[in-house]
Amino acid sequence: MGSRISSEEPTLPVASVARRLGVAPSTLRTWDRRYGVGPSRHTNGRHRRYGSSDIGRLELMQRALLRGASTAEAAKYALEQMPRTATEPPEADLVQVEERAAAPPADDHDVPSRLARRLSTAALAMDFGAVQRMLADTIRELGVLPAWTGVVSPVLTALGARWRGVSAGAEVEYLLAECVYAALVRATPVLREPRNQRPVLLTCVPDERDNMPMYALAAALAGRRIGAQLFGAALPAEVLAVTVRRSVPAAVVLWSGRRATADPRLFARISRGRQRSRLFACGPGWDPAALPDKIELLGELSTAADRIEHVLVGARR
Repeated sequence: MGSRISSEEPTLPVASVARRLGVAPSTLRTWDRRYGVGPSRHTNGRHRRYGSSDIGRLELMQRALLRGASTAEAAKYALEQMPRTATEPPEADLVQVEERAAAPPADDHDVPSRLARRLSTAALAMDFGAVQRMLADTIRELGVLPAWTGVVSPVLTALGARWRGVSAGAEVEYLLAECVYAALVRATPVLREPRNQRPVLLTCVPDERDNMPMYALAAALAGRRIGAQLFGAALPAEVLAVTVRRSVPAAVVLWSGRRATADPRLFARISRGRQRSRLFACGPGWDPAALPDKIELLGELSTAADRIEHVLVGARR
């Protein structure tokens, strides 16, 4: 009796595997039905269950999806790397595997990669609810800017590059973008007593479409109790100048995401008048050599938040 029990491989139901991978159970069933990447264990009187080899294939498939493979290509890759056998060999106890997965990994650098794979898989499956949950969990686990830099931005970039210039599949990018906007807004607390007396104005240069980094920066600043005035839509130059003049911000941050295309003369237009604001350029769209001397070029969003906080209120609390 003892020998028979020890040779059996512990298994998991589809719901548990779906939670572990960050996808919907229906997605796993579809992958099983269409591509043969599914549970290999049959238990009398019970649903089919996933062994650890089955889960290993699914994790390989997720990594291939994140690198830009189609679902069919990713499934083929996973099956080639871990071929199915008539009887899957016994693996480590899945109870222990689940406990290790729930605990923080020894190398913290693995966390963003793991979360990125799950987010990408949920987006590719068009699982709106799973994407929302993944984003909320990622921001809660890592913080806004680490989540943006290590997980959200790489996935958005990968998906955008995959379907650039084509319409098929672009719906995945649109779905993820909408969910990211909502997640960043939810992560931005409304400040009753900000540490800065006058706000920092965050917006994009005219005609800039990549405004999502400013939402991430606004959420990060709010988390530090730095009040910001965010204009997600890029304002025309004349409207931006009036906005700065009327809102009297302590600082203005202009984002440009398109490499070396922003016009530095925009700063001269918004700095006219008696009230002087600290002016920052942010993003790869600025040519450092072309910026006026008094304009400070911010680096990555994490260092940008540090610098803005230091300029406005001094040491971090």
